[in-house]
Amino acid sequence: MPPNPNDASQQAHAAEPEVRFQEINGVGVITLNRPRQLNALSYPMIGALDAQLAAWAGRTDIVAVLLRGAGSKAFCAGGDIRALYDSFHAGTPLHRQFFVDEYQLDYRLHRYSKPLVALMDGIVMGGGMGLAQAAHLRVVTERSRVAMPETGIGLVPDVGASHFLSRLQLPLALYVGLTGVTLGAADTLLCGLADIAIHSTALEALEQTLAGISWRGDTLANLRGALGAAAAATATLPSAAEAPMLEVLPALLRHFRPEASLADLIASLSTEADPRYAEWAARTLATLRSRSPLMAAVTRELLLRGRRLDLADCFRMELGVVSNAFTRGDFIEGVRALIVDKDNAPRWRIANPEEVSDAMVQSFFESPWPPGSHPLAAALS
Repeated sequence: MPPNPNDASQQAHAAEPEVRFQEINGVGVITLNRPRQLNALSYPMIGALDAQLAAWAGRTDIVAVLLRGAGSKAFCAGGDIRALYDSFHAGTPLHRQFFVDEYQLDYRLHRYSKPLVALMDGIVMGGGMGLAQAAHLRVVTERSRVAMPETGIGLVPDVGASHFLSRLQLPLALYVGLTGVTLGAADTLLCGLADIAIHSTALEALEQTLAGISWRGDTLANLRGALGAAAAATATLPSAAEAPMLEVLPALLRHFRPEASLADLIASLSTEADPRYAEWAARTLATLRSRSPLMAAVTRELLLRGRRLDLADCFRMELGVVSNAFTRGDFIEGVRALIVDKDNAPRWRIANPEEVSDAMVQSFFESPWPPGSHPLAAALS
């Protein structure tokens, strides 16, 4: 039988690691390397990342760490949701352990002893935000598409969203968390979810840029200056002052009031009479009506609670809520409808926001583990 000409390329692809690690002029460079899957996090990737970060933390010759995604489409589109769905139905522990280990990894990043840079080029969603928002320097480009879209699949914004969204004005945090709206570079800067914007062409010579840094004084300032200098000759990006969200911000602040329940919010949007905001209100209303009323109400409570907690307690709270979302929420049904069967017709447990009681919402914040046995009880300190 003649050799299959595709065998060599398939074997080469199979041998390609899901995460690549380099060391360039004292910078540990992490490349999430699943471009065909938009660099979504698999469970082995979490372990590989955690081990390498631990190794670099103990080395004096590594002065900073930079995270990026392979290809031009995504930094990281989130976790491998289909694998979690399959694990739940198979009764295997992956869907539980994935989140436990992911939270421990993200916490390590938030508390990392060396400066971290996240190149948020392309799609940055879900688990990708969990990585990027831990960085000391968060860099967006004109290709950035940033979101926490979990409510679309019957989940809640997780991986620390109750912490990093708490930095936003509360109406903005509720808007971003409840709708899962996708933000471009300027809106991401406006929301405080990125620090600087550069053009993607500046990333083409990233290795040379890092290699050319002369480390003097503040390490993070050196990195910021080097990336800024590399971008100086490229096209400029809109600033936060030119963010499209500014056009609807007055209406957004008026509708997404902290004291408004989900039902109140929907009712408020439905009465928007100002022609300047009518299209945005209608689009936002349609989005909210497509979400699981139960999980949207839980999301609202999660974001409100997160503002009163420290990082570790936010992570512990979120892990409990996510665990409950598998068994008493709409996560599995949302994944079935949007990712597995793709019929886009989820059958949510509760059809109308008015039917969601406070007791139902509060039950998601009850620990699914016996007292003293929370998986993150001792891991985050």
